[in-house]
Amino acid sequence: MYNEQILIVEDEPAIREMIAMTLEMAGFDSLHAADVAEAHQQVVDHRPALILLDWMLNGEKSGIDFCRMLKNDDSLAEIPVIMLTAKSEEDSKVHGLDAGADDYMTKPFSTRELISRIKAVLRRSSALSADKPIEIGKLSLDPKSQRVTAAGQLIDIGPTEYRLLAFFMSHPERAYTRTQLLDQVWGGNVYIEDRTIDVHIRRLRKLLQPYDCATLIQTVRGTGYRFSSLIESI
Repeated sequence: MYNEQILIVEDEPAIREMIAMTLEMAGFDSLHAADVAEAHQQVVDHRPALILLDWMLNGEKSGIDFCRMLKNDDSLAEIPVIMLTAKSEEDSKVHGLDAGADDYMTKPFSTRELISRIKAVLRRSSALSADKPIEIGKLSLDPKSQRVTAAGQLIDIGPTEYRLLAFFMSHPERAYTRTQLLDQVWGGNVYIEDRTIDVHIRRLRKLLQPYDCATLIQTVRGTGYRFSSLIESI
């Protein structure tokens, strides 16, 4: 038994009930919400281990709006989110991931795949939520507060770039292919192109550039990327 509470944010009662039964059979407890206001209250009251969030919701705010709101709140940003949506286009997936979602599932999906994705996201979330700050050079990442500083200066960093940097800093001096980064940071079942990873690498370098830390993210020719304080290249 996992004894983890998972919040289901879905405005279709039949789908919500189906997901709840699937979670129960897998050993998870579930919380339910039909709109953003109810979902926010559940998050504040119960602080779930993970949120299954429908893209389209009744009311003024969508699932994307709620995801952004969570990821912009330092006290809630570490709660992982899996987007559930009928939108299958790549641009929609990238849009959801850029909003801070940890994974993305297109309806209809199998219950077996859903549980597999949940377990994978929870494992990644646990790995990136260690208590001790990570320091490399003058760059410091605090997993508890999810803040990044360089020489004591706070860096304004988005959720996707934070997850990418957290993985790099917790796995320094090793070259990773784009596929490996996709598996570790976005999840192996998220289908986005290599160029999307390159875009996030460029964004992260741009954030670190004013602090002379951009060179920590090195391009490894023929492989991918590496995070290293050593000045060398392949």
